[in-house]
This record gives sequence, C-alpha cells and structure tokens, in this order.
Amino acid sequence: MDRLSGKIALITGGSSGIGLETAKLFAKEGAFVFITGRRQAELENAVAAIGSNAKGIRGDIANLGDLDRLFEEIKEVKGRLDILFANAGLGEFAPLGTITEAHFDKTFGVNVRGTLFTVQKALPLMGEGSAIVLNASIAAIKGTPAFSVYAATKAAIRSFARGWSVDLRDRKIRVNVVSPGTVPTPAYDGFGMTEDQMAGFLKGHSDVAPTGRVGLPSEIAEAVLFLASDKSSFVNGAELFVDGGFAQV
Repeated sequence: MDRLSGKIALITGGSSGIGLETAKLFAKEGAFVFITGRRQAELENAVAAIGSNAKGIRGDIANLGDLDRLFEEIKEVKGRLDILFANAGLGEFAPLGTITEAHFDKTFGVNVRGTLFTVQKALPLMGEGSAIVLNASIAAIKGTPAFSVYAATKAAIRSFARGWSVDLRDRKIRVNVVSPGTVPTPAYDGFGMTEDQMAGFLKGHSDVAPTGRVGLPSEIAEAVLFLASDKSSFVNGAELFVDGGFAQV
C-alpha cells in the first residue's frame, strides 16, 4: 500500500523486537528507515533483514554525544526526518526495599532522559506534518510487583506526549503514544527471570487478557504504522493500547 512512500523515519532501539518489526514494516510501506542500537553486530544483522531502504547507526540514547552524532548523520544522508519512533528503553525488576540508586538512574536515564533528548534533538530535522510516536507500556496504569520504577518511567512517557503535542501545535507535528501489553522480545531477557518464572509470567498475562494470549512484535508495529502515517492525521496526544485487552478489563 506504500502508506509511508517517500518518508524518512528513525526508530531507536531498532535492532530487535518491536523496533525491528516496525522498521521492516516501515520499509515495506515505502519509508527509508534509520535504526539505532548499542551493539554493532545486531545492528548490521537488523539492517540486512530490513533491506536496502535502511541504515544502522550505532549509539546509546542515554549518551547525548551519541544522539548528536546520530542526527548529524541523518542530516548529512537525508537532510530531514518525517517520522520518529522513540522506541528504545529498558526494564528490570526491583521490589520496593531493594531499589538502588543505580537501578533508578539507569532506568530513568534511558527511558525518560534518553527519550526526551532523542525527541528534542530530532526536532530541527522535522517539518510540518511530521509524526512522533513514543513507546510506553500498560505498566504505566497497571500495578506489577517489583516493577514500579519501570512503570513510573512509562507514565512519564505518556505525560510527555500530552505536553509535547501542545508544544508542537504551531509546527503541526503530532505526538502520540503506543502502549504495548505483554509482548515477548529479546528485551525480556533483561528482566532477570528464570525460564520457569518467565513461563509463569507469560501464562498469567495470557490467562487474564480477553484475547487469551500475549502479543507479537508485528502487532505492535502495525499500531505504530497507523500512528506514524497520514491515516491518523486527526490523532494527537493520544495513547493507543495494544494489549489484547489486558489493561482494559
């Protein structure tokens, strides 16, 4: 359908999981896609999977110098940016009483600080009609044991979209949020669970969700595509839950 024909997109955290599936879909729909990731080998494999309409730029969104280099390269290669999917993030379990300063700083540093400066540094390349999609989570509205710091960062992401959609009103740049439910990706390896614990976690969420299962990265990608495309031209400051109904009942 070429819903993104001629568009230039950036997806942070695009070397695996939701980011990679979204990059593949964007490219299929006609966009040229820049992706970022911290590990060069994974980044190269991702670009190969996406195809010729992609370029990988290694970097960490928590590092402002990396962000500066990222946007300078995008400017040199394409000169502009039409779509930003601020997807990169991380999460680790830590129950109240065991939360360390390092855990707090790491999680907020990537998810909140990194997202803020990714968006802010992208703005000089974005013109009227551009779209920004932020990746949040149902964790922002659901209590999950030992996940409070991560949940707080995702609540901040939701709040960013409200404020930024107003800030960017005159520039006619839309800002929306996608909030996935339980969607197993390689990032789940960082949660620190054993194989049995992970199986129990996924089963518990499947049992509660009206759809009776967890989600797929490709299903989140389709929602991001909608928010990034002109098909959602009257959607702004909104949050789209893609969670199989888990947080809705």
